Amino acid sequence: MQAVEIKQPEGTLYCSGQVAIHADGQPSTGDTRAQFQLILQNLEQLIRESGYECSGIVRLNIFTTSVQDFFTTCVDLYQGWIAEHGLKQATTLVEVKGLYANLTVELEATVVK
Repeated sequence: MQAVEIKQPEGTLYCSGQVAIHADGQPSTGDTRAQFQLILQNLEQLIRESGYECSGIVRLNIFTTSVQDFFTTCVDLYQGWIAEHGLKQATTLVEVKGLYANLTVELEATVVK
């Protein structure tokens, strides 16, 4: 989707870049797929703890150090997660030179009620 219209939301949650950080604060040492799985778990937790639902995601930006690696290793996880939550979001995929702690993928989300 290139655009999503939201009329009169009850609230909007802007989630800053989420990377693969474990509960103890340590960055993941896993590959891109493992990092992406952890990011999705962390993002779900952040959204729930903020009183929102993943089904309310209207924008999901993906930053990766390799678009090719992301498509090769993560696109099935991404598509499954989108389907699981019934999302119809606007998404941008951007290749970047580097991310925090030499991680390879980061997500940024906007969620509405």
